[in-house]
Amino acid sequence: MHPIVLAGGGKAGERFIEFFTATIRNTHTRASYAHAVSVFFEWVSVLGVTDLRAISPVMIAAHIEQLGTHLAVPTVKRHLAALRSLFDWMTAGGHMAHNPASSVRGPKHVVSKGTTPVLTAEETRHLLDSIPQRGIGLRDRALISTMVYTFARVSAAVGMQLSDYYQQGRRRWVRLHEKGGRLHQVPAHSRLELAIDEYLEWLGPAISPSTPLFQSFSTTGLPTGKRMSRHDAIRMVKRRSRAAGLSDSTCCHTFRATGVTTYLRNGGTLETAQAIAAHSSTRTTSLYDRRQDELSLGEIERIAI
Repeated sequence: MHPIVLAGGGKAGERFIEFFTATIRNTHTRASYAHAVSVFFEWVSVLGVTDLRAISPVMIAAHIEQLGTHLAVPTVKRHLAALRSLFDWMTAGGHMAHNPASSVRGPKHVVSKGTTPVLTAEETRHLLDSIPQRGIGLRDRALISTMVYTFARVSAAVGMQLSDYYQQGRRRWVRLHEKGGRLHQVPAHSRLELAIDEYLEWLGPAISPSTPLFQSFSTTGLPTGKRMSRHDAIRMVKRRSRAAGLSDSTCCHTFRATGVTTYLRNGGTLETAQAIAAHSSTRTTSLYDRRQDELSLGEIERIAI
């Protein structure tokens, strides 16, 4: 814990720990906010600040301005959000007179189009068909298919257990644990069902329903029973994409954007795409709609010089 917090006494330290353990459930958000707070405390320590109550809006504004010289706007806004949330919590606990970050404005950042690289339906099919249909290849094909056909985030996909792929009526369903603890259930596409069934058949009888669906593999090519991490998944995607001759920019989020774009191109509605992707608004879903990319390129080619 930083000396600036410790200077406020034991209760301030307890309140500080509670902020990260009790109010932030997402592990990635917790790590991101902890980093942002640590960077700020180190910065104000150089200015001679030794107590939370000595932090002023001017200091925070100067820090945000300095971050903007070398960090992307969304990252700077995340740093400011972390400080606002923490100081709100400390103020409510009586360890600060007011929230010095509440009056500080962050940099403007307007996003009307996503930047995630998107594949065509043909490129995605080529990628899936290029993966060997045996051993670890069956796992990789099933994982990529899950992200494509359910629009799932990679963390939700690798977080699945065997029980999260289940029978309901005549169809198989996929249960995803999304951000914020939201439980999201999607019917399995016929191609996804085939990919997962072939993988499970090779995997053999499950030890228990709580067994991780997408497992890491040992150097001998056998499943370890341990869950794949999202870092394992991105390394796998990069490896499979290179082998298929696709762009190095292909990433796990590519399949979320590709699935949404392909669905909309085939006549799907933005509202239904929002529901499948478990987005809170259609505005977020529209960032994944890249149908205009192809139209724009075609129109540019009309400049026949």
